[in-house]
Amino acid sequence: MSMEEKQNFQIFQGFNNSVLKPTNEEEISQIIKECYKKNIPLEILGLGSKKNIGRNFQFEKTLDLSEYSGIIDYKPEELYIKVKSGTPIKEIRNELDKNKQHLAFEPTNFGYVFKDVSDEGSIGGVMSCNFAGPRRIKVGSVRDHILGFKGINGKGEIIKSGGTVVKNVTGYDLSKVLSGAFGTLTVLSEIAVKVLPKPDSNKTLILKNPHLKKGLEYLNLSLSSSSDPTGAVFYPENFRNNFSFNNLTFSGPITAIRVEGSKSSIDHRIDNLIKELEVTKDETAVLLKDQSDIFWEDTRNLKVFSGLKENLIRIVVPASEMFDLLTKLKVFDTKYFVDWGGSLVWLQLDNLNANIFNDIKIIVKSFSGYLTIIKIEEGLKASADIFTIDPIKHKISEKIKKSFDPKRILNPGKMYVGI
Repeated sequence: MSMEEKQNFQIFQGFNNSVLKPTNEEEISQIIKECYKKNIPLEILGLGSKKNIGRNFQFEKTLDLSEYSGIIDYKPEELYIKVKSGTPIKEIRNELDKNKQHLAFEPTNFGYVFKDVSDEGSIGGVMSCNFAGPRRIKVGSVRDHILGFKGINGKGEIIKSGGTVVKNVTGYDLSKVLSGAFGTLTVLSEIAVKVLPKPDSNKTLILKNPHLKKGLEYLNLSLSSSSDPTGAVFYPENFRNNFSFNNLTFSGPITAIRVEGSKSSIDHRIDNLIKELEVTKDETAVLLKDQSDIFWEDTRNLKVFSGLKENLIRIVVPASEMFDLLTKLKVFDTKYFVDWGGSLVWLQLDNLNANIFNDIKIIVKSFSGYLTIIKIEEGLKASADIFTIDPIKHKISEKIKKSFDPKRILNPGKMYVGI
């Protein structure tokens, strides 16, 4: 028996299992080739932290990448790390911490929403879903930090794009296409990610008791501030008790603006921000680094929704439309907070039915926005459009899907019907 035959025998010895756990790229490729031949639809999983986001769909086997994990190459001086797709974010963070570096885009942690505990998932899941945290207003989304990748398409062919430095990215930047595709186009195997030095320090300016319109105005003004903020959120009063820091002894809504950088510059920039926003120091409080770190970690982790039973929606609209959007959504008895300087809102609804959801979709569309259902009652999930998309983009998505996955075996229907 040749080496290749032995390898194939080892791979397919467990092929009859419902869950397939490859440990190398060749095994992933061979499994997908076999599924392509036999028209077997696959569920693609990393560590499963975002498994419940997306439509329910039919599959025969699960391709579990949790054992395809590890750091391949890390060059702190060249600001990149290359990892296998199943590598836990926690492992990457721990390695980067040794050199005071980080994933600047702050990947969203959905663990508290689904399990009431932290669960950051894998780097493959982070790239596939493209959910970035508060620092997006400064550094961009997940896809903006992907330097290159290797993956396996729906035929089992290994494809590669980019490299480990920006200048290596020539031709089509496929990472932009695959980021946010939720595993429907390729199975990622290796990912090269840009890393950045951690800021020396940070503080957070808290603006006390602004009503919604004023709070959003502060967010909008902060984005053009010379103080260069890296986080800007608004929490209404119903979430106020989630933050019990020493410096926050008042009740009511808050606008929070983070300033990062050298210790010597932060105080000056905070003072400058207060002047630019035309508020007095009596109307503000300042979180020092330790408390500021906790505040933004809780925001990235969606901690205010910890233990949430059902119905969490993510809506992105132009910041200029956020006030009018939230004003219209008030009739649905929602709880929410606003991130990304006013362009992202996380929306919780206790009572949701098909009619209310359809009304919300119409309202969001009227403000040139789009929504993603993060968590929803199972009875509604089967019929709801989890991701909004217009007909033209839907047709484009169909063509892209066909080129990467012609038999629709990779997470078929997870994002849209028929794709």
